[in-house]
Amino acid sequence: MTLLWALPPANRSLLLGLVAGALAGCTIIPGNQNYWNREESDVRLPVQQADELVPANVRIRPITAELIIDLFKAARPPVGDGTSSAKAAGRDNPRFVGDNPGSVPEYRLGPGDIISIIVWDHPELTIPAGSFRTAEQAGTVIAEDGTIFYPYIGVIKAGGKTTSELRAILAAKLAKYIERVQLDVRMVAFRSQQVYVVGEVFKPGIQPVNDVPMRVLDAVNRAGGFTPEADFSRVLLTRRGTTYLVDVQSMYDYGTSEQNVLLEDGDIVNVADRSYNKIFVLGEVTKPGSLVMNKKRSTLAEALSDAGYINQTTADPRYIYVMRGDTDQPELFHLNATMADAMLLADRFPLRPRDIIYVDAAAVVRWQRVISNILPTALMLNYTSQTYYPLFGGRQPNR
Repeated sequence: MTLLWALPPANRSLLLGLVAGALAGCTIIPGNQNYWNREESDVRLPVQQADELVPANVRIRPITAELIIDLFKAARPPVGDGTSSAKAAGRDNPRFVGDNPGSVPEYRLGPGDIISIIVWDHPELTIPAGSFRTAEQAGTVIAEDGTIFYPYIGVIKAGGKTTSELRAILAAKLAKYIERVQLDVRMVAFRSQQVYVVGEVFKPGIQPVNDVPMRVLDAVNRAGGFTPEADFSRVLLTRRGTTYLVDVQSMYDYGTSEQNVLLEDGDIVNVADRSYNKIFVLGEVTKPGSLVMNKKRSTLAEALSDAGYINQTTADPRYIYVMRGDTDQPELFHLNATMADAMLLADRFPLRPRDIIYVDAAAVVRWQRVISNILPTALMLNYTSQTYYPLFGGRQPNR
């Protein structure tokens, strides 16, 4: 202030005018527009209404105990025998593939599979495995067209049949030549069906489908399990050109086993990494930046702590905001943390991926930033007003 009054009257009036304009609008100083006492966002956001996205302002909701209770109830699945939960996440949901957990289909033979056909009391019809011949070498390979050749019978269709169905067909045909046929068909090698497990697993690659039912978690475990960078909630299942989202984290947390679907031949299981699960802490914090959530479990208090907590000299704890815009219905939340125990609410407030936490600046800091932007201009005007002109005897030329 002393510097301002030391300026010539014309320059002083100009600077006071600039200060008044800055305080009135707070828009000519970059990054200093305040958020005080707002009930809704100034910026219109894309909001889902009916079947289309429309721009609209979003109401700012205070973070209270009642809000946290509502969020907690909304996050948990329905309680019951599982029927309502399965219906809510069933085939009508385009992000989900469901099946009947009680129906486990038998393995059906396909091209490339190797089977062993044993006819008791007729060793001439059975090729045994020996010390120089493995069971795969001694077995019968199903051809590309799904057929096999067998003595006395000829070429028969084996592809698409179970081992019990093939056994019944062989026994019926051999009954013309052998009395009281005792025959068995066993699997030697499963080679016709496979699923692909890729992404954040320790051993990505091809997993053969066999007579043991393989579900999503089985495939991941066969591939060595999740890596530390895996996102348990974003396991993508691609089946016949359509990709579905399987939330393995919800299986662990809430036991929603209906998402652990039975895999089929040609399925692709892609375990996404957790780089999407970032939250952003901005404003008046010690270490602003992005943080990666661990298994999508983080609270507002934890994020502020990881960012070094709010800056004690510049932040206004009355205005801590959580901005959630990566959904069909954007949401904005406000926490007044002037009292230390308000952080207990922050510790119970759950964050979601892509949330933005913003801590506003204190009023005095905002004023200081306005002055710091104007001060260089004041110094320049003061210097130029006292410039010495030797050509005109030290006087400024008349205009």
